[in-house]
Amino acid sequence: MSAPATFGLIDSHAHIQGREYAGETEAVIARAHEAGVDKIIAVGGAGDMSSNTDAVALADRFENVYATVGMHPHDAKDVGPAAIEQLRDLTAHAKVIAVGEAGLDYYYSHSPHEVQRRVFTGFIQLARKTGLPLVVHERDAAADATDLLRSQGQGDVCGVIHCFTGNYEAARAYLDLGFYISFTGIITFKNAESLRDVVRQVPLERMFVETDSPYLTPVPHRGRRNEPAFVRLVAETVAKIKDVSLEEVAQITTRNVRDLFKI
Repeated sequence: MSAPATFGLIDSHAHIQGREYAGETEAVIARAHEAGVDKIIAVGGAGDMSSNTDAVALADRFENVYATVGMHPHDAKDVGPAAIEQLRDLTAHAKVIAVGEAGLDYYYSHSPHEVQRRVFTGFIQLARKTGLPLVVHERDAAADATDLLRSQGQGDVCGVIHCFTGNYEAARAYLDLGFYISFTGIITFKNAESLRDVVRQVPLERMFVETDSPYLTPVPHRGRRNEPAFVRLVAETVAKIKDVSLEEVAQITTRNVRDLFKI
């Protein structure tokens, strides 16, 4: 997996501020660099507010790490006005580049659907007010998510649908709203041919690659903790599916991330 450090990939969604990487952060970032990953987006919102403050602290510490701030829809039931205000304060940090992750997850329903919709609306409005893009988590809720993005975003909110697992009809609706589509190591899984078919249809110019570390470790490392170095395996799979070079995938997906997040 070694490659020049200038290879230029960006892991657009990782949770390396989590306890899974305690004491190893420098080594994880170094391995990513050796694999040709230039930058890592540390995404807040997994669990509680500390995931956001820890992401910002990590971005402060490492030049090639940026942060986003939000709350996962699983935890929407715990998000009130005070939390939104605290997150708004964090968006003023120079290395906070997006609002999120935030969205809707009807697969597990850890928070009531109506609560998820209310909280997601608040995050869409926060993105509008701050002018930052939105990192969206959506699972089994595409119709409601697109409806809220359309009605509440009012054409002023752009962003990315992270860890996309839906069909092309859902992807097309997000693309029509101006959003990018991001793919993870799931596309390397043996049983993911339907998702690979979506990769075939989504234009490379509207695509991100990510790890969602520490989750969704790609083949051949399944069963291990995921980390940003493995985003190269996602990019290699995209290149194979689309019959283009890895260099082209790296160049275009990196440009997409830079264009959206202004980094």
